[in-house]
Amino acid sequence: MKFFIDTANLAQIKEANELGILDGVTTNPSLMAKEGIQANDAVMHHYKTICEMVDGDISAEVISTDFEGMVAEGEKLAAIHKNIVVKIPMIKDGIKAIKYFSQKGIKTNCTLVFSAGQAILAAKAGATYLSPFVGRVDDMNWDGIDLIAQISHVYAVQGFKTQILAASIRNPLHIIKCAENGAHVCTCPLSSILGLLKHPLTDIGLAQFLEDAKKFA
Repeated sequence: MKFFIDTANLAQIKEANELGILDGVTTNPSLMAKEGIQANDAVMHHYKTICEMVDGDISAEVISTDFEGMVAEGEKLAAIHKNIVVKIPMIKDGIKAIKYFSQKGIKTNCTLVFSAGQAILAAKAGATYLSPFVGRVDDMNWDGIDLIAQISHVYAVQGFKTQILAASIRNPLHIIKCAENGAHVCTCPLSSILGLLKHPLTDIGLAQFLEDAKKFA
């Protein structure tokens, strides 16, 4: 399973990349705004900077909701760098845009996915990635991991090539469960990735080893 970091914060991207396990980055307008980046030129420059930092797919989201607008925005984003993946919302014109980009050889990430039916449409349109929102499904008293498992099963049965990019990850357990249930990619906050390092027995064992090592000094 690939690891993407879900942020627009350059320091966090750098830290995750230095771990040696980072495969890409996902962003959205909310994450850009959180970093104080809102002007169009600043957004474009920020994406270019991220692409120069990480050798992997970088999802850059359109903000238009009509076909023509998404195509115009997506082509500008794709021109920034070869690693840009155009992030498209799961709406009717979004499916049309995904089909357009797939025919042009431009990678896409279909976002805001909450059902297997939506996942089928995105795969049929040729999406490179599909982003089911695990945490937000959980928030609605449904099971986000069950959704990952269902989509994974459907894709395997039908032979769809679209990669499942599990998003809206809230904790390290989400990451593990997504891996168990067939997600090809997990995009996470840095805190969730670092959370995978933690185990009390590791801390206890290391402390004991270090204590015993003092006897050889």
